[in-house]
Amino acid sequence: MPTPSEVTTLPSPPAEASSSRASFTSCPPEEERDQHAPRESRIDSPLPTGPEAEEEATESEHTSMQQQQPTPEPELPPHSTSSFLQPGSKFRGTQQSDRQIYDVQVEIKDINMPASSLSGYLRIQGLTDDHPTLTTFFEGEIIGPKHLFKTTHASWGSSEKVDLQHWARFPAWRPLAKSAAAAAAAANKTQTPSSNSSSSSNFTLKNYQQREHLFMRWKEYFLVPDHRVKTITGASFEGFYYICFNQCSGLVSGIYYHAKSEKYQQLELEHVGDGGCVGAVEFR
Repeated sequence: MPTPSEVTTLPSPPAEASSSRASFTSCPPEEERDQHAPRESRIDSPLPTGPEAEEEATESEHTSMQQQQPTPEPELPPHSTSSFLQPGSKFRGTQQSDRQIYDVQVEIKDINMPASSLSGYLRIQGLTDDHPTLTTFFEGEIIGPKHLFKTTHASWGSSEKVDLQHWARFPAWRPLAKSAAAAAAAANKTQTPSSNSSSSSNFTLKNYQQREHLFMRWKEYFLVPDHRVKTITGASFEGFYYICFNQCSGLVSGIYYHAKSEKYQQLELEHVGDGGCVGAVEFR
């Protein structure tokens, strides 16, 4: 520890500038700061007003609503159970006999499922030399609550035996044969000796619209466009078709029947899409 005589008085250090002075001396003068400081540049665009602004807002809201709304699924028209069977549907294929094959086109004009009926045009080519193309108007009965498998029109010339012979030629009928036999057995038990009704005359289909196959009869009535022509040499439209229609694939199978025509003439048609070229017939 040093003695008092050894203590040396040190010179006082020079006074330091105050912190406030130091902070100001480190900054340039205000004039220089104004020259070097970055200036904020901004361009203010005026907001659109008037009818144009209202129109743009309306279009924006409409576009937003369209984006939010889900795309509706296509719906079948009323009185239709299949997208292949509706007014305007077209089919194309052949009718085959033992001796010849003819091109056939069909167009459905009207269909009424509650009434179990439809109508349309059938065009066949090459049937006779004098009439290379024949078009007939036909009406159809759909087998269900309103129409039985048994043909009830005496003028069509069919019978229960003929009906069963023709229906049995469709593969889709085979699962129904047992039900038809059961209906016939039940009818025989309740049939009185004086009754003239056939054993299976009351057999029909329940929930026929929900089945894969629709059974029908198509009856041609007159030629188009001249409905006054009733007969044509070498051709006949006095009979009718037994029809089996596949609602899933759009395929049509048919058998033509007329007592004086060749038996079991086969009709095979397939649905023609919107891009198909099939001639149409219209009344004016």
